[in-house]
Amino acid sequence: MTDKSALRTRLRRLRREHVASLPKSMSALMFLRPPAMVAALAPEGTVIGLYHAIPGEAPARSYAKWFSENGRRIALPWFADKTAPMQFRLWVDPYEDDGLEDGPFGKQPSAHAELVEPAAVFVPLVGFTAAGERLGQGGGHYDRWLAAHPAAIALGLAWDCQLVDTLPVEPHDVPLRAVITPTRAFGDL
Repeated sequence: MTDKSALRTRLRRLRREHVASLPKSMSALMFLRPPAMVAALAPEGTVIGLYHAIPGEAPARSYAKWFSENGRRIALPWFADKTAPMQFRLWVDPYEDDGLEDGPFGKQPSAHAELVEPAAVFVPLVGFTAAGERLGQGGGHYDRWLAAHPAAIALGLAWDCQLVDTLPVEPHDVPLRAVITPTRAFGDL
């Protein structure tokens, strides 16, 4: 089996090429709102954990807007520093980056934003299998957070090109309940 580093490199390249090939008018419409079956997993009043996408990642901003407009509170990962455990803090306005600051891994809420525990978490990924196995960035932050919060529903957002037949899975890797792509949902919804 291919080692994780080489697999990440290959999948990131495929993801970049795929995103670059999309017309801007089309890519703006993808991931516009969560499918009804996904929204039903997180009823009104629920805190939803999302991520502030880096270039190439499946965009989560439209989901953040939709959930916010439909009675859910939005949270983003927050890190005190690169070695600190991941926490989630509220993102009050998903229409703007106001209130976000540069953190060790990208944009994050300020240290003054309310600390919360999401009931459902959308996890960024580099690759995934139809069974919900996920290859992340390699830091293990989400796996550790999910292991410490087993009641949280773990979901992924991905481009179809990120689907692979198998991944090198380790005992600490937490599977996703479902992965949503522009064309379908994989998993248990």
